[in-house]
Amino acid sequence: MFRKIAAKIIAIVGLVGGLFTAIWVFNISPQRTQLNLTPLSTDGSPFQGFRPRPIGLPFDTPPRISYVQIVDLNSDGKQDVLVCDCTKNTVSWLRQESDGTFVEQVITDQLIAPARLDCTDVDHDGDLDLIVAVLGKLFPSNEKLGSLVALENKGQEVFEPHVLLESVARVSDVRCADLDCDQDLDLVVTQFGYDEGEIRWLENVGSWKYESRPLQSRPGGIHSIPVDLNSDGNLDIVSLISQEDESIFAFIGDGKGNFREQELFSANNPDFGSSGIWVNDLDADGAPDILFCNGDAFDYFPPRPWPWHGVQWLENKGDLRFEFHRLADFGGAVNAQVIDIGGDGDLDIVVSSAFNDWAKPTSQSLRLLENVGTNKYLNRPITNSPSHIQALAIGDVNNDGLPDLVTGGMHISAPHNRVGRITLWLAQAE
Repeated sequence: MFRKIAAKIIAIVGLVGGLFTAIWVFNISPQRTQLNLTPLSTDGSPFQGFRPRPIGLPFDTPPRISYVQIVDLNSDGKQDVLVCDCTKNTVSWLRQESDGTFVEQVITDQLIAPARLDCTDVDHDGDLDLIVAVLGKLFPSNEKLGSLVALENKGQEVFEPHVLLESVARVSDVRCADLDCDQDLDLVVTQFGYDEGEIRWLENVGSWKYESRPLQSRPGGIHSIPVDLNSDGNLDIVSLISQEDESIFAFIGDGKGNFREQELFSANNPDFGSSGIWVNDLDADGAPDILFCNGDAFDYFPPRPWPWHGVQWLENKGDLRFEFHRLADFGGAVNAQVIDIGGDGDLDIVVSSAFNDWAKPTSQSLRLLENVGTNKYLNRPITNSPSHIQALAIGDVNNDGLPDLVTGGMHISAPHNRVGRITLWLAQAE
């Protein structure tokens, strides 16, 4: 608690003294390098290359969508949308019809605050199953309410639940991967918890049974992503921890289920507001980089943006060394997905905000960071409505060869005058 209060005091002093221009000092600790928050992006013109429309069921209370995914769930050649809804406590399937409309079907309404899901053929029977990370309660809590639930695809639009983990600290993320090279899919599980949390992997021992292998006991885990960081042919795990110093850790795997921990990055600021990581090769050098948002504002009520919120790129320099680059300032930034917006082979980035200043009509909920080469980006506003966009997915929804967006609104705090649940953004000529 003292560390959090001290950081806030220093932030206030900095604001009063006009120090927050490019380099922000977050902590009195002398042994950490200050972060250079001078963005690589410059302001660009509004981007008008998407045509939005709402899809899915109507709503009568402000929706709280935690996750969306674009996938052809029934293998009919049309892209569908999977949704985790923390208001309705449902996982649902928006099935695309032949005319491009969507019919929403609830797969389960028995999961309290589903945070994320992974969709893959877990049991190798030729259809797609779902593994759902369940918080048990949306807001911070020390109660052991978290769980991990598999929804086995039995065909004919029927999904059979299997509880894989229960009565644990709130589960915020799950990913499927073969971590021990035995030809089946294990699970990487992130438990945010509150004061207590954990990163673990679950070894698949067959018939929807798993054995737990702890990796780290820290609260505040948001994402844990399996990826071969060091190009040795074995999967590693990259995890974002949002509590305390707000750090990114790697767990380096040997292909046999053994992992060693190494810290890759620390903001050394408990108010930094880490909100998510995504792994992509942003500079096309063959090495996986880390895209990283900090825009969480749950420590304050009502939630609000802070000047240090934004998007960054951790460039993989080899030997598990990562170089920090600030890409853009963006209040309340929570989600970032890569996209090739112009078909030029360069990776652009779409970023969403859930905690911007929504009392201001001009506050943006979506921005495009357009790659203009040599690590430079144009920061282009996309929209200010709907507001509170937490969930973001990119894919070619209508099979026209252009990348589209699907977004979901997490409308926790007022105002509720730009409300949207699920929105489809079809790409069009700008």
